[in-house]
Amino acid sequence: MLAVQLTAWGQPPQVREIPVPEPAEGQLLIKVGAAGLCRSDLHVMDSPAGRFDYPLPLTLGHEVAGTVVGAGPLADHAWIGENVVIHGVWPCGRCRNCRRERENYCLEKVPRGDGRLSPIGNGLGHPGGLAEYLLVPSEAVLVRVGSLSPEQAAPLADAGLTAYHAIRTNSDLIDSDTVALVIGIGGLGHLAVQILRSFGVTDIIAVETRTQTHALALESGALACFATLAEAAEAVASLGGADVVFDFVGAQATVEPAPALLAPGGRVVVVGSAGGQLTVGKSLGLVNGWQVRAPFWGTIEDLRQVVALAGAGKLHAEVTAFPFDSALKAYDRLRSGDLSGRAVLVPTAPSSL
Repeated sequence: MLAVQLTAWGQPPQVREIPVPEPAEGQLLIKVGAAGLCRSDLHVMDSPAGRFDYPLPLTLGHEVAGTVVGAGPLADHAWIGENVVIHGVWPCGRCRNCRRERENYCLEKVPRGDGRLSPIGNGLGHPGGLAEYLLVPSEAVLVRVGSLSPEQAAPLADAGLTAYHAIRTNSDLIDSDTVALVIGIGGLGHLAVQILRSFGVTDIIAVETRTQTHALALESGALACFATLAEAAEAVASLGGADVVFDFVGAQATVEPAPALLAPGGRVVVVGSAGGQLTVGKSLGLVNGWQVRAPFWGTIEDLRQVVALAGAGKLHAEVTAFPFDSALKAYDRLRSGDLSGRAVLVPTAPSSL
C-alpha cells in the first residue's frame, strides 16, 4: 500500500510502498477514507533528532476517518463494516487522568525526564493514517460517524475535537451573553466559531491575517473579522470586552496583546503552539480576575459530541482534498498558509486535483 512516511528528522516526508498491516489480538484494521493534514505534522517533521521518541520511518496522519475492514482474533468483529473516525490519543487507561476520563492528559503521554516526547497515538509515534490502511489497538479509540463522508469526518479528529475541548472546558463562561474573540480562522478556528454558535454564542469577533479567509469566518458565524488584534480592539471594546479569547495561533503577536482585550473575569485560552509566551502577574495592569489556560486535544467523549454536531448539520469543515500522490504538494500549501480550512488526503481522489 502507499503511505506518507517521515524517514529522517528535519526532512520532508516521502510517499512509499509498504506492506498492508495484519490485525493481531484485539486490533482492528481500518481502510482509510480520508486523512487530514495538520501543522503539528510540520512541527514533527521539522524537529531535530532526539526531540520525539518516535521510531522512523513513521507513517504520518493523526486525523483519520475510514471503514473497519478487519479484526484480530480477540477484537470485536461487530465493528467490521462500520464507518469511523479515530481518536488520536491512545491512552494507557490506567493512570489517574484516564480514570477521570481525561485521557487526553494521560500521564504516560507526558514528556519524559530527558525532555523527549513519548508516542501519543496514530501518526504521533505509532503508524498513522496517511496510508491506505491503518491498524488501531482496539475499538476503544473508535467513534462511529454514520453517513458522514470521510472528508468531513477526518478533520473532526483533531481540528474539530481540539476546538470543541477548548470551548467545552471553559463552559462556565459560554452562554448566550458571551463575547468571544477567536484568533486564527484556519482548520481549527473556523470550526471553533461554528461550535461557539452551537453553544448559543452570537457575539463572536474573529481575527485572521489572511484577508481571503475573512469570508469563511463570516460564513462560520462570526459577527466580524479583522486582520489584526489592534483592528479588532474597538469592536471587542464596544461589546464590553471579551469573556474568552480563543487563540488558535499562539504566536507572540497574538498571545501578548490578548489579555488587554479581556473583560473583568475573562480568560485567555491558548490553543495554538506558534511559540508565543505570555508574562502574567497581578502588577501588570491586567483586568481583575484574569485567567490563562492551555488545553490539549480532547477526550473521546468530546469526539463523540463533535461527531454528533456534524451529523446534525451544525458543524461543517471547509476542506481541500488531495490525492496521495500529491501529499508533498499539500504539505507545501499547508506550510505556505494559502489553504482555507483543512487539507485532507483521499486515497481515491483523482490525481488531477
